[in-house]
Amino acid sequence: MALEAEVQIATDEPGAPDKAILRQWVREAFPELHGSVLVRLVDSPESAALNERYRHKSGPTNILSFPLDLPPGVPNEQLGDLVICAPVVARQASEQGKTLENHYRHLLVHGVLHLQGHDHQSDAEAQAMEAREIEILDRLGVPNPY
Repeated sequence: MALEAEVQIATDEPGAPDKAILRQWVREAFPELHGSVLVRLVDSPESAALNERYRHKSGPTNILSFPLDLPPGVPNEQLGDLVICAPVVARQASEQGKTLENHYRHLLVHGVLHLQGHDHQSDAEAQAMEAREIEILDRLGVPNPY
């Protein structure tokens, strides 16, 4: 069984994908993974509050990743939570000349990679993570987002 997604929609943003399509995109992107992830689509105020609280940065951001951090030996197949800010995603897609669907798919891939421990704090980490994103997105028919 591929990675499953529990989806929460807390936005009325036009064009935001529905629960079924988000679940499908997660399964398609990570057929080799088992377990689950929570995906929550939110509006700007919720994203900004979470970004301030957990990253000490002001304003909303496109995606926040919260890996599940359990004590060693505690069995659990939950990778963690992803919080996607629908208005930011829509604005970025427009500004970057991407389709809204492709930008959401990219951010889902990006977020799940974070939940798996990938990061982009250094140039080497960023290059490795971007290469993995490009590989997955190419398999899904999504053009290189970089």
